[in-house]
Amino acid sequence: SLTDSPVTLKILQNWVPRVSHYFDKEHYTYAGHQIVIQESIEHFGAVVWPGALALSQYLESNQEQFNLKDKKVLEIGAGTGLVSIVACILGAYVTATDLPEVLENLSFNISRNTQNMNTHKPEVRKLVWGEGLNEDFPVSTYHYDFILATDVVYHHTALDPLLATMVYFCKPGTVLLWANKFRFSTDYEFLEKLCNIFNTTILAEFPESNVKLLKATVREN
Repeated sequence: SLTDSPVTLKILQNWVPRVSHYFDKEHYTYAGHQIVIQESIEHFGAVVWPGALALSQYLESNQEQFNLKDKKVLEIGAGTGLVSIVACILGAYVTATDLPEVLENLSFNISRNTQNMNTHKPEVRKLVWGEGLNEDFPVSTYHYDFILATDVVYHHTALDPLLATMVYFCKPGTVLLWANKFRFSTDYEFLEKLCNIFNTTILAEFPESNVKLLKATVREN
């Protein structure tokens, strides 16, 4: 089976107590650090979705398999910044990206949760999928060890630009970790396209939330 059942079970056991609601804030604990996330109902990107919880827990629980210390990490569609904050806590050089209208809340959360830590200073940047990639992130300068993405696939019109963005940033040696709640036929169509381009493995599945966590790497000739 492609599914790592013991890891899935461990994550499910730890799922419930990790979050408590405080009006427009949510409190989490990862890698021994309390994280406070400011949410907003104004944007899809300003809410913590199930995929972010799944990937954050997986990264914390599998540091030997995916050692982020001193690695260059890019999160696309970072939203509230939870996954980027966890990656930062785990020692990565993090660049968190999202649409312009999400950046203010994203920057606030990342700054608030990392400013007093002895970690690499994270960066927040605008990234519109499929637009200005060569200009803003030239291949000659930017290479990432890990690309992180959570709940970026849902019923929207930017799925092809999203896939093109994943292809652009995933070079030989790069690992893409993508966690997503699967709801629509378009989600599975995107997964099929991804599998046709990359070497893919299902790392974990979460039936109660319909989340799958996948690893993808470039196919090398």
